[in-house]
Amino acid sequence: MNIFYLLIGVSLFAALIFLGAFIWAVKTGQFSDNKTPSIRILFDDDSVVNEETDKNKKSNEIKRNLWKIKNSFTTIKL
Repeated sequence: MNIFYLLIGVSLFAALIFLGAFIWAVKTGQFSDNKTPSIRILFDDDSVVNEETDKNKKSNEIKRNLWKIKNSFTTIKL
């Protein structure tokens, strides 16, 4: 039965520590920015866009080279 008193005391102490940390965070302005999270989705991630354009450039270059090779064989046949 004594262990229950110990567990209740420890859990109340931990709850007070978390409550104190929350109050400190509110007072120091940790939750004061309400605008940025709502507009963050509107900004593009530049690294993803750059990777896609690099892939498109490589794909287009490969297609051009294949087209040149194909045309060179057709001119040889004539």
